[in-house]
Amino acid sequence: MFPEITVTELAEKLKTDEKFILLDVRELNELNHAKIEDNRLEVTPLSRLASEGPAALSEAVRAQDIPVYILCHHGSRSVQVTMWLAQQGYKNIFNIRGGIDEYARRVDKSVGMY
Repeated sequence: MFPEITVTELAEKLKTDEKFILLDVRELNELNHAKIEDNRLEVTPLSRLASEGPAALSEAVRAQDIPVYILCHHGSRSVQVTMWLAQQGYKNIFNIRGGIDEYARRVDKSVGMY
């Protein structure tokens, strides 16, 4: 199994000054439809991760100093990335269960849906 958080837990974290990275692994065109606006957001599409491996990740993610919460549309790509990073030895990584779709449905409809 892998660590994960719910969208309501993410919403609570977004209200704080806690240092973390919200890693969105959706493709760039998907951001036009739905996006969480936060200065801790980093976008690294799964397609880029697949072709470049860990080098596609920011230095902040690779440093593994702060928690990384991984987001996609419904949660399946973020599960893949979370498991892959765990296999690479990463710690302090968390899948966001249900993705941005569930976040929009349960927390904040203004982020958009598609």
